[in-house]
Amino acid sequence: MMQDDNQPKNRPSSDAPQRDFYAQVRAGIPALLRQWLALGQADNTRLALILAETARVAKVGAPDETPDGDTFEAWCQAASGEDIPLWAPRTAVFLLNQMPARPVPQSEAEACAWAYCWLRNRTFDSVQEALQALPEHLQEPLQQALQAAWQDQQGYAWCDNN
Repeated sequence: MMQDDNQPKNRPSSDAPQRDFYAQVRAGIPALLRQWLALGQADNTRLALILAETARVAKVGAPDETPDGDTFEAWCQAASGEDIPLWAPRTAVFLLNQMPARPVPQSEAEACAWAYCWLRNRTFDSVQEALQALPEHLQEPLQQALQAAWQDQQGYAWCDNN
């Protein structure tokens, strides 16, 4: 299961659309990391270091250790994000959103992962506020995925309080 230091370990399974969304998120995480690999302009070891250090400094996550280049490459080539710590794609979203290259998701699954991480990285009062806070070039490509991510987040919000 994908490691998420901020999410309950056992997600409720009573709502199939939300389960399907989360499955899309997991499936899209390697593609999201491949965007960072392709645009990061450094070798795998350096890109993994930048991810881990940025996660720590930006308080996007708290990696127990810095992955090596081989681990990062394995994450990028994984069939799903089940075994990838959530700080990695959350940090990739943080970094990609700031790049002048203006990357966008290349698939529905990647868009789901991107939107999920966007909502996990910041606090918003509404889905509209979250959409408007995105860089302009991401607003249209992430609109549907962000709506699904918002519903997922709101559907499981009660888990954090119990």
